Amino acid sequence: MRARRLRAGLRGWGGVGAMAFACALAVLFALLLPVVRSHGEGGGAGTGTGGHGVAHGSQARAAEECTAPEKQTLSPDDADGPTIDEIQSRRGEKRKLIVGVDQNSYRWGYRDPNSGGDAELEGFDIDLVHRIAEDLLGDPDAVQFKAIPTDQRIPAIQDGRVDMVVRTMTINCDRIQDVAFSAPYFETGQQVLAPKSSDITGYDDTLAGKRICTAAGSTAFSTLEQDQLDGRPAADADLSTTVPNQLDCLVRLQLGEADAVVTDGALAASQAAQDPTVELRGDAFTTEYYGVAMKQDADDLVRRVNQILVEWRADKAEGWQNSYDEWLSETMGDDSGKSEPPPPQYLRQN
Repeated sequence: MRARRLRAGLRGWGGVGAMAFACALAVLFALLLPVVRSHGEGGGAGTGTGGHGVAHGSQARAAEECTAPEKQTLSPDDADGPTIDEIQSRRGEKRKLIVGVDQNSYRWGYRDPNSGGDAELEGFDIDLVHRIAEDLLGDPDAVQFKAIPTDQRIPAIQDGRVDMVVRTMTINCDRIQDVAFSAPYFETGQQVLAPKSSDITGYDDTLAGKRICTAAGSTAFSTLEQDQLDGRPAADADLSTTVPNQLDCLVRLQLGEADAVVTDGALAASQAAQDPTVELRGDAFTTEYYGVAMKQDADDLVRRVNQILVEWRADKAEGWQNSYDEWLSETMGDDSGKSEPPPPQYLRQN
């Protein structure tokens, strides 16, 4: 009704002039609207609920300034907080820590088919999960494991499907814009896995024209993608083979659908242990650190996990070294020094 009355009032030359003025105002408003929206809708820049323009701008600046993502974590603290309180307030069968893990990474998070019956998850990452559950809930078995593919680790945290992810997850500058990480608990690097009969010698020109398999959403894929843009060794390689889970790359290699796999050296060593026809080629060409991933605003949980990691690494009886010896020494060698990360550094102390 109001629109019809306006059009009726704009008849005649005067109306035409008024209509032109109204159109000019509309155009001006349309031009200004993106600027207004970029300053937030229903929230300021510091609230975490501000407009996308502010959020993306802040994230872009943070990513650009990021040089040591493994140091962008909070100092250890054993105090409870809102996130921990919520976990501890669960009742009955639901009183469990919900953790996203892998069930296909040999020696990290996997089900041993030789254990008989309903094979339980076990491995280095699984040991860490039990340690966290024991600290938070007083019971190492108070865990609900959720197997998630590589590219669903961050969405599972953001959607609240899990409390945390402990799944050979590399801390990097892109990911710290989406989730919060603990201090590092393992050091590794990207490496090439290829058949023993292959002429591939490592991350070098022998990869030219080769089909390289990586897991979707992995640091291996993003590293290779960037290296292709920069004209580095994998510039002429075929990166079209991506899979949901890293173990699927080994299957592609076995089927002849890929010529090489690029993944964390720690995972590649486990895959080589599963298949004696493949082996690691060349040295690691990056340095990366695994961390426990949690929601961005779960500061109390991040601090608590960092405190648990301090104690786990210091525990000579059932700590980090014990888990390494049990699960990884067979595939990575007895020298754990190159895999234990350096003493952690924290973003701020309080």
